Amino acid sequence: MAKIASILSKMLDVDIFPWLEENRGPSKQERYRSSTIVADRLCGAVAEPIVRNAQEKRQLALIAQHLIAKGYRLKAHSATAPLTQMEPGTFTFRLNVLVKSSNVEAKGIEIPVDAVIQPLNAKPPHLPLLIEAKSAGDFTNVNKRRKEEATKINQLKAAFGGQVVFVLFLCGYFDAAYLGYEAAEGIDWIWERRLKDLDQLGI
Repeated sequence: MAKIASILSKMLDVDIFPWLEENRGPSKQERYRSSTIVADRLCGAVAEPIVRNAQEKRQLALIAQHLIAKGYRLKAHSATAPLTQMEPGTFTFRLNVLVKSSNVEAKGIEIPVDAVIQPLNAKPPHLPLLIEAKSAGDFTNVNKRRKEEATKINQLKAAFGGQVVFVLFLCGYFDAAYLGYEAAEGIDWIWERRLKDLDQLGI
C-alpha cells in the first residue's frame, strides 16, 4: 500500500490539489474545485470514445448512402480472397486487411480499415480505395493520434506498393499541424461536409 501511495503521490497534479504540496488540509472551496475538475476529466474520458464511435457510425452511413445512390452494393469481402479480387461496384466496412509485419518470421498482421470501395469500372486484380473515418471534438487528441494513420499507410504500402489510395474522411477539429503531418506521409483527406469530393477518387 505504501508503494501504491508513493506512485499516486508522484502522479497527482498539485495544481488541482495545491494543499498536498503545502502539507495541509484542503479548504471546502478547494475540495469542491478539485472534485469538479476530476469529475469533468473522468466524464470526458468516458464520453469521448462513445461519441467518437457514434460519429464514425454516422460517417459510414453517409458514405454508404452516397455510394448506393451511384449504383454500388454493400457486400462483405471474403477473408480468404485477395483484396485485389474485390468485386467491382461493391463496398464494405471495417475490413481487416492483411499486411506485412515488421517481424520477418511472422506471417503478417491484420489492420482494420473503416471503408473499402472497389470502383464500378475496376478490372480485377485491382486494389480498392481505402478510407479511414475520423472525427474529433477538439484539436488536442488528433495530434496525439496522428501517427496511427502514418503507421497504417506505411504498412499498406509495404503490402501493396505505392499505388495504395488511402484517404481520411474527416469531421470536426483537425488543424494545420495534423493535416500537414498527414500530407507529409502521403495521406489525402476529404471533409464530411464535402461528401461529393469522394467522386474525385474515381468512384
